[in-house]
Amino acid sequence: MRRLTILACIMMATLGAFSQQKNTLTQQEKKEGWELLFDGKSTHGWHLYNKGKIPSAWVVKRGELICDPKIFDAEREDLVTDKDFENYHLKFEWKISKEGNSGVFLNVIEREDIPKAWASGPEYQLLESSHHDFEASDKKHSGCLYGFYAQKNPGPDKPAGEWNQSEIIQKNGKVEFYLNGVLTATEDFNGENWKSLVDNSGFKTFPEFGIHTKGKISLQDWSKGISFRNIKIKEL
Repeated sequence: MRRLTILACIMMATLGAFSQQKNTLTQQEKKEGWELLFDGKSTHGWHLYNKGKIPSAWVVKRGELICDPKIFDAEREDLVTDKDFENYHLKFEWKISKEGNSGVFLNVIEREDIPKAWASGPEYQLLESSHHDFEASDKKHSGCLYGFYAQKNPGPDKPAGEWNQSEIIQKNGKVEFYLNGVLTATEDFNGENWKSLVDNSGFKTFPEFGIHTKGKISLQDWSKGISFRNIKIKEL
């Protein structure tokens, strides 16, 4: 009986610790300088690209920041941080719907003459494997620098509806992408190789694309649905 009681206490403590981890910071993380970009309760710290803080398809449910595909009577647009970031370590968890396609843009410049977040910000791709783009191009798999490289190392994402862990580290223009603990992309946004890649891509007609190493972080609106949680950042 005593053994069962001890086991029950351990299980309750484990479950309690797990529940506290969602959209919270540990004392150690706070000491290290991490801050939450999503409080689990609201869209505080975020707004719609070029539209400000207005009601939208981005809602908070069950501690998740969700782009709800069933909302049609509100604005639909990419969500961006209120603050600009330059050198940082970003962590976030995401789950995507069947045939879902989304992404996280970095170094986004918000101006009225730039129509969309993707017109300035390179993308960390988020893609469900049944989406037609998955077979069409290995440069569009989750964790890729969208449209430019296949995964540097195989970093398979989890099935639709399951949570993935992603990281973006950027310092002095040099960026690393991680998917579920695997390094999937690297690039130097100040390098000649990157400039050449952009000049020979479909983004070459967008003069602000990929030339900045500081800007907003953006979550892509998509019709199939995408959810985020545990979004945290540490400035370097």
